Amino acid sequence: MTENYINYPDGTLGPVDGQRSPRYAGITTFARLPQRHEVSDFDVAVVGVPFDSGVSYRPGARFGPAAIRQASRLLRPYNPAADAMPFRDAQVVDAGDLMCTPFDINEAIGQVAAGLSELIGSGRPVVSLGGDHTIALPALRAMAAVHGPLALVHFDAHLDTWDTYFGAPNTHGTPFRRASEEGLIVKGSSAHVGIRGSLYDRTDLLDDEELGFTIVHCRHIDRIGIDGVVEAIRARVGERPAYVSIDIDVLDPAFAPATGTPEAGGMTSRELLAVLRELSGLAIVGADVVEVSPAYDHAEITAIAASNIAYELVTIMSSAKS
Repeated sequence: MTENYINYPDGTLGPVDGQRSPRYAGITTFARLPQRHEVSDFDVAVVGVPFDSGVSYRPGARFGPAAIRQASRLLRPYNPAADAMPFRDAQVVDAGDLMCTPFDINEAIGQVAAGLSELIGSGRPVVSLGGDHTIALPALRAMAAVHGPLALVHFDAHLDTWDTYFGAPNTHGTPFRRASEEGLIVKGSSAHVGIRGSLYDRTDLLDDEELGFTIVHCRHIDRIGIDGVVEAIRARVGERPAYVSIDIDVLDPAFAPATGTPEAGGMTSRELLAVLRELSGLAIVGADVVEVSPAYDHAEITAIAASNIAYELVTIMSSAKS
């Protein structure tokens, strides 16, 4: 039933109208958007990837997509920071959750890649709601199959370029080493933002540099400011197709307590949203928001941050279509 959705003049089906149906009522889709089967075609998809078998500390991110969707109920059609109507300018849908096994990481990676490939088609942008950061590897595989090697913009407290954990090559701490080794990302055109906390050894940083990354350390953000962070990202990405991967632990635990591996001294929600808004105009072909573990959340603090982050990413993708 679509009578409560906003119907735009060009036929685009927007979210449920908050003036017709209370925001706490109805099926919980991202931003109360139509489900995929309710439209004939779509331009941008938001999809859940409820997988967390790759975590090394706190589990529970398999419940992240549901928590982010619930927190997204308060998102409205007009984004004043971007002066944009993302759900009018493109047909955005909630494509549900990808089904993947919780018992075999490598099998799950293949299932996620196949599911995302079907959504992407010949080039539709997709925002994936994790799930743990393992899902970034199949997402990059699916995106690179269409767009070629990508510039990666990675917001995280951690590098996620380690080799293995307990001998396992695919975990939430290894996806970007595998991506670099497989040629999915462009060496010299990818960046980590928000990195902080202790490491195993100084060689972690040296290995990361060899894999083709530059780092905007969180401890430098106060000095260089939002403009400095954006300048560094744009200098690396240029005009290349880009994938944005956001581990919610890039935020300080004060703003995102519900995550698998929290680290003190992170970005504020306001800082991260400000950086994302300044990435408009980049050729962002895909993105993820991962590592929300709602069992550790209080008053939906983390899920609210994640839903607003996803909203900004959708806004950029929608604006590029219009």
